[in-house]
Amino acid sequence: MVEAGAALVTRGLAKRYGKRIALDGLDLRVPAGTVYGFLGPNGAGKTTTMRILTGLIRPDAGTVELLGRPFGRGDRRVLFDVGALIEAPSFYPFLSGRENLRALAAAGAPVPKGRVDEVLTLVNLRDRASDRVSGYSMGMRQRLGIAAALLNDPKLLLLDEPANGLDPAGIVGMRDTLRALAAQGRTVLVSSHILSEVEHLADVVGIVAHGRLVREGAIDALLAVDGEVRIRVAPGEVMIAGPVLERVVGAGTVRLDDTPARDWLIARCDPSRAAELNRALAEAGVFASRIEAGATLEALFLEVTGTGPDVHGGTL
Repeated sequence: MVEAGAALVTRGLAKRYGKRIALDGLDLRVPAGTVYGFLGPNGAGKTTTMRILTGLIRPDAGTVELLGRPFGRGDRRVLFDVGALIEAPSFYPFLSGRENLRALAAAGAPVPKGRVDEVLTLVNLRDRASDRVSGYSMGMRQRLGIAAALLNDPKLLLLDEPANGLDPAGIVGMRDTLRALAAQGRTVLVSSHILSEVEHLADVVGIVAHGRLVREGAIDALLAVDGEVRIRVAPGEVMIAGPVLERVVGAGTVRLDDTPARDWLIARCDPSRAAELNRALAEAGVFASRIEAGATLEALFLEVTGTGPDVHGGTL
């Protein structure tokens, strides 16, 4: 049954390469008109999923719906409404950026006249459009790849690590572009390792580990549920502050942030308890230099994927 209100749905998606399980019953639901952050550690199955969604490989089991239609063998016409950038983009190095896009436009679904220059402007490459791609930086090639994905004015955009090679200004520009596309009713799925950027960009996130979905939902709601308070103390007082905080919020709920200075403690609790934690530290003779309430996407990611630092046995 087709699911209303979703641009992309997978049910029970499975894929195995020999003895290695890449996907193990993956269920995703990407609401239409949103930016969806598709996250997971290396080897979690993200790229395999993207390849299945674009028809590059077939799943061993499970179903896919794209834009309200079943997607499988013989259903490739739905891809005319899908734009994708999977892994590093490839172009003819001896052709210009504009010529590469014109070649792609001629080989796929019909592209309106003027669309090539329109997408070049959108990704801020209009001034270099006549230059050979062999002279492009990695970031410029990445922007050209995004332009190629936008050629057919897709309703659904699938981007695998779109910020690769982009400088800070380029990342901000990409964020603004993708948010504008979602505001126009398009759906954008972004797979990225830059968690801080996804936190600013995405409306909804799905986190996968070992080929399965481990957390999915609106990012604001997820971070509210998985609340935390970050407390900065003098490095020499960390061993005193940790047990004090655990007496307030419970054993095993406090960890040391993995930063070079090793002077931030993170208590997993409702952010409204920040004042209570500060008071307990002060009563123990420890004075925090900074307190920040609220979870981060990075902390949530590390927790649900099991890739974070061990909070027991000598962390504090």
